Amino acid sequence: MSQSSKKMLADIERNVLQTSRYTGKHQLSSRVLAAMAEIPREQFVPAEEKIIAYADSPLAIGHGQTISQPFIVALMTDLLALEPTDKVLEIGTGSGYQTAILAQLADSVYSMEVIPALAATAEQRLKQLHYNNIHIRTGNGYDGWPEQAPYDAIIVTAAAPYIPPALIAQLNPGSNLVIPVGLPYEVQELLLVSRDEQNEITTKNILNVTFVPLVQDSET
Repeated sequence: MSQSSKKMLADIERNVLQTSRYTGKHQLSSRVLAAMAEIPREQFVPAEEKIIAYADSPLAIGHGQTISQPFIVALMTDLLALEPTDKVLEIGTGSGYQTAILAQLADSVYSMEVIPALAATAEQRLKQLHYNNIHIRTGNGYDGWPEQAPYDAIIVTAAAPYIPPALIAQLNPGSNLVIPVGLPYEVQELLLVSRDEQNEITTKNILNVTFVPLVQDSET
């Protein structure tokens, strides 16, 4: 493991402890942390940002989008409680970094990106890194990917003003949806939405966050 990865993991663990009063978590899954350590984060940022790829902050990836802070990536992934046999839906492929983390932990990942240029670049990057269990589609994430539903977990990596009903409908019983909800560029709530085995839906506010908005269409 590189020194940069070690520092990133230390930053994640520090943030976990600092936010434990809100999240209820004092540590994250060892599987999640191992995936974070293995993925070469520098491969998912623009050339000019590779030197700070492992910094404890979000980074711009173009088209008004970002790659999330490592702690937030780890926390959101941990909240999904993934099993190796799971099928996951990701809304907001972005650079493909979160996608790669999911692919390390689940059987298959279906990822949607509204910006065609980002989707194409991420797909090429992930193929070069030999991920064979990832499927990427350009489209409106508010509608989900119904043809492949239901999913064992759903993660949304941009902030929506509400929880899209289509995503809840595509969630398997006994599974989790993690999504930031709130107004663009303001403090939002990171929500954990769970569907139990009786199809009852519960929602829990985990932490205040700030994400770029989840857009429905793009001319980019």
